[in-house]
Amino acid sequence: MSEIVRRVAKAAGIDEDLAETAVRIVFDLVRDHGPPEKVKELFAKLPDTDPAEVEEDRGGGLLGGLGGIGGAMGAMGALNKMTEAGLSMSQIQTVGKEVLAYSREHAGEDLTGEVIGAIPGLSQFI
Repeated sequence: MSEIVRRVAKAAGIDEDLAETAVRIVFDLVRDHGPPEKVKELFAKLPDTDPAEVEEDRGGGLLGGLGGIGGAMGAMGALNKMTEAGLSMSQIQTVGKEVLAYSREHAGEDLTGEVIGAIPGLSQFI
C-alpha cells in the first residue's frame, strides 16, 4: 500500500502513518459495503491490496454488507473515524479524491464507478 499512502500523505499534507490509517478506513468501507464480487475484482487490480481480504473480513458490524442504510451508516462511520484520527474535512476530501484517482488509474473508470456508486453516502466525501 506504500504508493497510495505516499500519494495521500503528500496531497493531504499529513504524515504517512495518518495517511495509511485513512486509506485503510476507505478500503475497509469499500470492502464491508461494496458489492463483494466487484470489490474483489477491484482489490485484485490495486497494488498492495489483497482480494482475499474481501472474503475473510467482510463484517461491518450489525449492518455490514447490507447496502442501503448499512452502506450509508458505513460512510458516516468512516467519516467519523477519519475525524477521530485527526483529519480535517478538507483532508478527508483529499484522501477520498486521491484514493478514487488511484483506483481509476489501476482498475479503470467503469469498475471504480460501479463499486463507489453502490455504497450510499460514499460519494459525499470523495
